[in-house]
Amino acid sequence: MAAFDTRAGYVSSSFYGRVGAVLANIYSAIVGWNDARMTRKTLSSLSDRELDDIGLVRGDIDLVVAGRHRS
Repeated sequence: MAAFDTRAGYVSSSFYGRVGAVLANIYSAIVGWNDARMTRKTLSSLSDRELDDIGLVRGDIDLVVAGRHRS
């Protein structure tokens, strides 16, 4: 008669699941950082007149990037 330990597979799949979650969090952080960088770069390249057209002043750029600007 043969016996198999089926619990061993769950340990390794749980480990890989945690590693995958960590990698997904790292990827998400990099994407968020890049989005903020590109938003800051784009808004900074606008003239004061263009910023005024969209209802912003130069001092609002950091607030917009941080997601704390109110319309």
